[in-house]
Amino acid sequence: MKRLLIDTNIVIDLLAKREAFYPEAATLFSLADNNKISLAVSSLTFANTNYILSKLTSKKEARIILRKFKVLVDTLSLDDKTTELALADERFPYFEDGLQYYSAIENQIDIIITRNKKDFKNSKLPVMTAKEYLAQRKSSR
Repeated sequence: MKRLLIDTNIVIDLLAKREAFYPEAATLFSLADNNKISLAVSSLTFANTNYILSKLTSKKEARIILRKFKVLVDTLSLDDKTTELALADERFPYFEDGLQYYSAIENQIDIIITRNKKDFKNSKLPVMTAKEYLAQRKSSR
């Protein structure tokens, strides 16, 4: 079973129901709910998503949403090694993308799913949008 790291923007697409991106995110997480794929997020994603959802709803509601969401994903911890690798690698325009990338590397993730592929242009792992991944999955059947 493929293991996918889901970038924060895809999680927010799902949980905030961002109209233009919600359908692909929902399909992706539905596949995980049906044990067709394995999804992982870094612990950083929970922190960033909580911040965004707290602005859109309330702090209490954000926590409720995240507790329900947590059953769909594995949470990858950010440890000293991951942090050091991200700090040392200036190829990623944003430090948090380096953290996501090295979380994926250290946890044997197969593919990174994001809407900002350019932020991962130096990735040694395949990087796809949710739409691209779903299309590839459909065509390989």
